[in-house]
Amino acid sequence: MRQTILLNDSWQFTYHDGSVQTVSIPHTWNNIDGQDGGNDYWRGTCHYQKTFPKPSFDPATQRVYLEFRGVNASAAVTLNGNQVMTHDGGYSTFRADITDSLRETNTLSVAADNSMNDRVYPQKADFTFYGGIYRDVLLVIVNRTHFDMDYWGGPGLKITPVVDGKNGKIQVETFHNAGASGVVAVTLLDAEGKAVAQGKGTDITLTIPNVHLWDGIEDPYLYTCRAELSVNGKKTDEVTSTFGVRSFHVDPKQGFFLNGRSYPLHGVSRHQDWKGIGNALTREHHDTDMALIREMGVNTIRLAHYQHDQYFYDLCDKYGMIVWAEIPYISEHMPNGRENTLSQMQELIVQNYNHPCIVTWGISNEITISTKDKADMLDNHHVLNDMVHKMDPTRPTTLACYAMCGPFNKVAHITDLVSWNLYLGWYVPGLFLNDLWIDFFHWKYPNRPLGYSEYGCEAMTNLHSSTPKREDQTEEYQCVYHEYLLKCFDKRPFMWATHVWNMFDFAADARDQGGEPGMNHKGLVTFDRKIKKDSFYLYKAWWTKDPFVHICSKRYVDRAEATTTVKVYSTCKKVGLYANGKLVQEQTGDKIFTFQVPLSGTVKLEAVSGDCRDEAVIRHVDQPNPDYILKKGEGKGKNWV
Repeated sequence: MRQTILLNDSWQFTYHDGSVQTVSIPHTWNNIDGQDGGNDYWRGTCHYQKTFPKPSFDPATQRVYLEFRGVNASAAVTLNGNQVMTHDGGYSTFRADITDSLRETNTLSVAADNSMNDRVYPQKADFTFYGGIYRDVLLVIVNRTHFDMDYWGGPGLKITPVVDGKNGKIQVETFHNAGASGVVAVTLLDAEGKAVAQGKGTDITLTIPNVHLWDGIEDPYLYTCRAELSVNGKKTDEVTSTFGVRSFHVDPKQGFFLNGRSYPLHGVSRHQDWKGIGNALTREHHDTDMALIREMGVNTIRLAHYQHDQYFYDLCDKYGMIVWAEIPYISEHMPNGRENTLSQMQELIVQNYNHPCIVTWGISNEITISTKDKADMLDNHHVLNDMVHKMDPTRPTTLACYAMCGPFNKVAHITDLVSWNLYLGWYVPGLFLNDLWIDFFHWKYPNRPLGYSEYGCEAMTNLHSSTPKREDQTEEYQCVYHEYLLKCFDKRPFMWATHVWNMFDFAADARDQGGEPGMNHKGLVTFDRKIKKDSFYLYKAWWTKDPFVHICSKRYVDRAEATTTVKVYSTCKKVGLYANGKLVQEQTGDKIFTFQVPLSGTVKLEAVSGDCRDEAVIRHVDQPNPDYILKKGEGKGKNWV
């Protein structure tokens, strides 16, 4: 019924210096200079142009829409010299009817602009704002009478499932331009494609008997809703969407509940960029990210700090991830940007409403860092919060507070849920402060659901130490840090969710301190997704039942001590460690096993538990390897030892 034509190939890209090259979409011009530090990546307007033939369609009965799924940050689109649309917001879908502007041969031009301004978010944050057309561009050919294509980039289909005993009550609302003559037939299909409920109407509620619940990572069961539009008995349009039937709530004293049972949320935050690629990801990149996240036993993802690709939300539906979705209202309130916060939130909700994975809408992140007009900021938060509740009464709102935003700050008490970005034990000495902070807030506000939206510490895979210290950026300290936080959270089941910052290293071109410039190394996996840091395996041991053993500090080969500590992470209850074929010790324990190994010459280590094996090679040297530690002066404003 509908026809889509991808327009991703053969674009002429003109950089700001006048150079021209042929590129394919997805594309960004900041995939290199946005990742090398110095805060000097080029921000401004670049131009894309392509020609395409007039698609085959009947102008008497059909319309043609041009759809962009992501242009950062603002876009001005012209077709054959006429402006057909503009858009502010770099992470959402937008489209326009271009039927009347089409010719036999068409010239499509896009001015993409990621320049600094005071009205389009984000403008100040610890990540790179890549410019470009970095998601798909397509033509969508539809009948003149069709489901809505013009409302905030949405699908014209809104599905609200409610669990009713053993049944599912599914409200289906559709929006179209056929007026009173349009008839909508709705069919609900199970995962095998069998119809389980049918009805007619633009706002109807259907019952699925003995409904199969969408039950998180254990059983993410999906139904499909198919809506067909007919005029005078003739079908003119059809839209479909998967959906899941689930119930959830947050108890401030007992945490998150899914389908009536306690379901502690433990997971990660995710940025969408890759090394050398920036935001211009393909589906294969998204698939790789999801596979790594799933391997670690994650059951919740905070998709920070903007709307992510629809394909990734689909993956979260498919694999049962509980999702925090948010807009890039971040770091600093801009009075001239209020309208943009509202439009980006409307797009986020309308375009993602049907995803069962999403359980909360994020209003803002660390907004108190540099905000000057606090009254206007608070007012905008109340407007946003009220708008979200009106648009979607089924999901609570949340926000992420900056570490220096105290427990009594008004901004922390606007949304239904609240979480904090706290790095106690990293930027601030004292891991024990996490216990004190969490317990104080929970004591002071026992009816306020509390979570950690960010926590973590930097680790570079070439930095190591036998005596790890705060801020040394070694893998060993990252392990110490995360071991402590995991135990801390286990003691406090009232927390509604915890999200590691971050699943992957990511680009922050303004960073120029310690280690590699332009990078945030708090990830559990490297920026290129090639190396799983030791902390990755700590979380895998904590959150999965998959049998494995992992020897930590494999990359710490040269060591100067006579006896060295070897740590093993495992889901097994008994682990033996061998050195050059001889048993050092066999331990019975839980997740973390620590061995003392005499070190002389080269030592081949092997950790064994049943069929699980892991190997490493270390060797004794007279002096510590200077490449393993950050030296004084290497970090801007830092003294490393």
